[in-house]
Amino acid sequence: MSRGVDPPALRRAEWGQAGSVSRAEAAADAVAKLAARVTPGTRLGTKDELRTRCGVSVGTFNETLRLLQTRGVVTVQRGPGGGLFAAEQTPMTRLAHSVLALDASQGDVTQALRIRNALEPLLWQDALWHASPADVKGLRACLEGMAEAAASGDADEFVVANWRLHARVADITPNSLLCSLYVALLELVERHALAVRPQAGVSLAQHIRDRWKLHAAMVDALDKRDEGTLLRLVAEHDTTTAADEE
Repeated sequence: MSRGVDPPALRRAEWGQAGSVSRAEAAADAVAKLAARVTPGTRLGTKDELRTRCGVSVGTFNETLRLLQTRGVVTVQRGPGGGLFAAEQTPMTRLAHSVLALDASQGDVTQALRIRNALEPLLWQDALWHASPADVKGLRACLEGMAEAAASGDADEFVVANWRLHARVADITPNSLLCSLYVALLELVERHALAVRPQAGVSLAQHIRDRWKLHAAMVDALDKRDEGTLLRLVAEHDTTTAADEE
């Protein structure tokens, strides 16, 4: 994460990946739930025991272990009696994990989206104050991905590109708590792949183009340090975001 701030407790290394990464995350969630039920320092098992318990390959579990260590969920000890042990988690780690440990029912995801939307003004305002030219360039690169998806009418790719943009905005804030909570909520929504659904009377293609234009205008206002326009657009962004979109 930029600005020398610790990375979010639960953050995807890459957005839009599938396959082994998603299986690794599912395994990481399973081990994290196990660790949450015991006191810090408790031995959870060997790497092979936990891999077998999760039902994943060696390569996938290596990614799982990397995720768990990055998130501060486990520590690894070598030698006789070694293995994976429940780590002493920071309050921020516990907060972020509690978000991703939700049941992920439609109600949970909808609530997560509402909370995420409520954090948007804080996040974009921080970006307005702290974004460097390199940050703005990164945001515009995300917009290019959204534009390409909008031009091709690829709704799924548009949503992924949209998530990348929002995650990039989160990278800018120096407020690590805000970043961690926002990204955890964003990841919960992303992991359950909610679909783009335009408002009644609007075609999907037009809806995607309108969403791209709105996000482009938000980045333009940020680049110009136009706080009034940016906050107005953020408010418009939230009111035009359906409960099952983004």
